Amino acid sequence: MTPEEFFELFLEELKENQEMNHYYKFRSDEQSFHFRKNYFMERLRYIHRHINDPALKVFDCGCGYGTTCFFLAMNGIATYGETLEFYYEQIQKRAQYWKQFGDVSHFQYGYENLFDKKIIPEQYDTIIVQDTLHHLEPIHEALQRLNALLKRNGKMVVIEENGSNVIQSLKLYRQRGSKRIINIWDEKLQKEIMIGNENIRSLAHWQRLMTANGFSVDSDSVQYIRYFLPYRYKQNNQESLLQQERAIAARSSWKKEYLFFGINFIVRKS
Repeated sequence: MTPEEFFELFLEELKENQEMNHYYKFRSDEQSFHFRKNYFMERLRYIHRHINDPALKVFDCGCGYGTTCFFLAMNGIATYGETLEFYYEQIQKRAQYWKQFGDVSHFQYGYENLFDKKIIPEQYDTIIVQDTLHHLEPIHEALQRLNALLKRNGKMVVIEENGSNVIQSLKLYRQRGSKRIINIWDEKLQKEIMIGNENIRSLAHWQRLMTANGFSVDSDSVQYIRYFLPYRYKQNNQESLLQQERAIAARSSWKKEYLFFGINFIVRKS
């Protein structure tokens, strides 16, 4: 199943499952829809390019509602996802929808905290951390645990917000100040857990952390996405804007680093 085919089915699911619309926010105005769709699709295409072999054993750390895992399941790729909070209750309901289109048994999941997880060394070929790394604290311990789970020559697919983005950095500072790490109470686990409070980082910062914890960043894999703001989107120009964004990222290093919202990259076990 292609990312484009999956997205159309996903939109139909959102019509049936109203509870997820507060998170995905596709069912709003036209400009916002295409703005969000381009970002969603560029991330999903990135996943598809780097995880497309059914022989792989994949771990999605912080799988949320399981959208990426359902996409991989539709393509015959076995994934184990762990999640916390309110996401967990939705996954079984979603499986009832997606089983119409593929084998949802490829997606297994659990309510888990990475720091409580029993580590089986070199258990996975590939690890996904999508909108998750900036929540994992203490980060050095998290990366060490992820490294231990990854097979020799394995890779980790990182999908993150760009911590160098000027607008997002100012927005987050207004929301949380300099309080980048907090403790929250998890009702299901019955314990307090430490999390990053939208603790996004730049690529250079991630590179330093990865090197310190047994990973190396594949420089050829780095992709910056989402440059234009929602007001630029009109009914029929989303593909044109996507092509323009890719061209800007290719020719302007400073715009790429400071004005693009998202960043995707691959790290490999050293």
